[in-house]
Amino acid sequence: MPDSSGFDVSPWGIGWSGWDPQRQARRESVFSLSNGHIGWRGTLDEGDPCEVPGAYLNGLFEEHPMPYAEDGYAYPEHGEALINAPDGKVIRLLVADEPLDIRQGRLEHHEQHLDFRSGTLRRELRWTSPAGDTVHVESTRLVSLAHRPVAAIDYRVTAVSGPLDLTVLSEIVADEPLPRVHPDDRVMAPLEHPFEPVEQFADTTGATLLLRTRRSGIGVAAAMDHTLEGADCSVDTEASEDVARTTVTARLAAGDSIRLVKFVAHEWSDALTDAALRDRVQASVETATQLGWDGLARAQREYLDHFWDAADVVLEGDARLQQAVRFALFQVLQSAARTEVRSIPGKGLTGPGYEGHTFWDAEAFLLPVLTYTIPDAAAHALRWRHSTLDLARERAEQLHLAGAAFPWRTVSGRECSGYWPAGTVAFHINADIAVALLRHVRVTGDADFEREVALEILVETARLWVSLGHRGRDGAFHIDGITGPDEYSALVDDNTFTNLAAQRNLRGAAEAARRHPDDARRLGVTDDEPGAWEGIADAMAVPIDEERGVHQQSAGFTGLERWDFEATSPDQYPLQDHFPYFDLYRKQVVKQADLVLALQFFHEEFSDDETARAFAYYEELTVRDSSLSASSQSVVAAWIGHLDLAIDYLREAATLDLEDLRDDIDDGLHVAALAGVWTAVVSGLGGMRDGCRGLEFAPRLEAPLTRLAFGVRVAGCVLRVDVGTDAATYTLVGGRTLRVRHFEDDVELEPGSPVRLATPPRSAPGPRPSQPQGRSPREVRAARGD
Repeated sequence: MPDSSGFDVSPWGIGWSGWDPQRQARRESVFSLSNGHIGWRGTLDEGDPCEVPGAYLNGLFEEHPMPYAEDGYAYPEHGEALINAPDGKVIRLLVADEPLDIRQGRLEHHEQHLDFRSGTLRRELRWTSPAGDTVHVESTRLVSLAHRPVAAIDYRVTAVSGPLDLTVLSEIVADEPLPRVHPDDRVMAPLEHPFEPVEQFADTTGATLLLRTRRSGIGVAAAMDHTLEGADCSVDTEASEDVARTTVTARLAAGDSIRLVKFVAHEWSDALTDAALRDRVQASVETATQLGWDGLARAQREYLDHFWDAADVVLEGDARLQQAVRFALFQVLQSAARTEVRSIPGKGLTGPGYEGHTFWDAEAFLLPVLTYTIPDAAAHALRWRHSTLDLARERAEQLHLAGAAFPWRTVSGRECSGYWPAGTVAFHINADIAVALLRHVRVTGDADFEREVALEILVETARLWVSLGHRGRDGAFHIDGITGPDEYSALVDDNTFTNLAAQRNLRGAAEAARRHPDDARRLGVTDDEPGAWEGIADAMAVPIDEERGVHQQSAGFTGLERWDFEATSPDQYPLQDHFPYFDLYRKQVVKQADLVLALQFFHEEFSDDETARAFAYYEELTVRDSSLSASSQSVVAAWIGHLDLAIDYLREAATLDLEDLRDDIDDGLHVAALAGVWTAVVSGLGGMRDGCRGLEFAPRLEAPLTRLAFGVRVAGCVLRVDVGTDAATYTLVGGRTLRVRHFEDDVELEPGSPVRLATPPRSAPGPRPSQPQGRSPREVRAARGD
């Protein structure tokens, strides 16, 4: 059944019935398929109508000049932007010379459905042409999670009336138009026609295109092949510089059908020869053709069965929230499953938003989910950071700093941020990467990964903090003139989140260096460096407003003038679009969770009372002009006992994209915010924290929710947690004994022996914290039923 968003509400998928030209781009984003290497937007098979055509390859970009009003030292000279890869999902249909176009003729039935368990997008339509000929079309597409370079489409046409002459045009289209991703024509010019053709090959049923980007020099190969069933058909294929086309013609009597299965492979490289790229994609297509549609679909289902067996989240009591949580997990999986030492863009591969750049939110929001659900994918994302370490060293040297400075936004590993107050000086990204590494090693117990990948990054980022900060006259270590997670407060001193993250980074580097002394020496770590790092960590400044009894987001923040929320109208949000940054920077107003994020990430540094006071204080200032805020606010609200507020924030986070609450998903989904949905459920309502005391749980539910169940992968086993209104059951699957904490009780779990523990009564949390006028969590009515 559909909800207010127009999408059907079902537990294991999401669909849309009928056709509505409004917000077409939104549906294209929601129905995207990806495996982390290939991304196909949920456009119609025939390519038209289409708002944002999109076929993407992770890491495929073109360079463009960075225009500045005034140049400055260390400004990036070149930017990088995601471009459209050759699009192999296009299949056009002509019915007696009339092209299938749902805007013409009569559309009698139309639906699309994204299935989270099969990993497929199914489409079904019944259409009568302007000439009165009727066909029934069914198509199912997948982007393979088991076979990284491969995608496929099962396309079936049945003649309802007849006899009919049908023509199917199956294409690979290069140089599709890219939406305007930047207002400056100097930026857009290189992106509009980024490819130069190299070679084209065609045989009877398939073709291959080879191209190369003009500025970044990346070679790209796309190949297709087909199998046919049903009525007698004639088949021919041709290839030109930017289009490969297989043409299938058939004459069908009423009731007859043809079935075309299309296999597509994509690769890119800035190092392989054209011949090597061609051989790779053609071999991948041949493998896919031998497997057939059934083999690919079976492997897809097996991959997803394995994923859901550990990662599924069950929420009983709100059907729409249940669907939204699984949608979020599915999209997180799609963004990262097969990146294999490549980045995770901010929009995944669902659209051209953010120019395809990856940001700090990959490590801060996505990697916690991946580490606990698909640890191999998390390891690949972190290995990609390691592969860019030399570029980070170069950037640090350019900034006259030691160690390594990772970019604020990038595709390849080079800095692409032209606005330095929110880019260059947002140094917390380096500690975000370090904290993600430390978490991954702690959760997986992978000592080889620590030695081969984590240690070098930890050492170089520790050196960065030493050179970036200084000892003050008060004896504390201060980090001045930086920007924390809140982009409405730039160039601040001692941002609490950044300082605590740097502290964790420094201590983790010292501990890792001592665990691997030979490798540390190879990296040039001197005997006194680990002790110096720990000394700086111990002296790290953490500003507190003693008068108000709250931690400060940054030094002096609570003494600034408060933003006049009462005088700010609803249509003036987001504030950055209506007020100058200089005004935002000098007021108490918070774009996204910053101090609250510190409460979440570094919970051991705050007492329960400090957490409650700080949360209430910053709730009054946080306007959530960022998609990353609601999930963190949900987590901390749950921890301090405001479960009703936590669920309100959870609903906002969970429906952010499905209901397009910010009117901004036409160019792709907010993948990090979707990852935050899992965190809001598991860490918030499930009360999961991971720190020096090990894995802790303090789960609680609030109406309308009656049951929560989830699983996490820890040290090679799966821990399942099943929470009811008055008790929680912990079940360990595989592995060895695991010790966890349930509220204040230590519990030793044995594989296969569930342990059920009562939930202790909770004390009243006090008055519900208030938000700025008009910025309370969006109320979303719970959907009942299936």
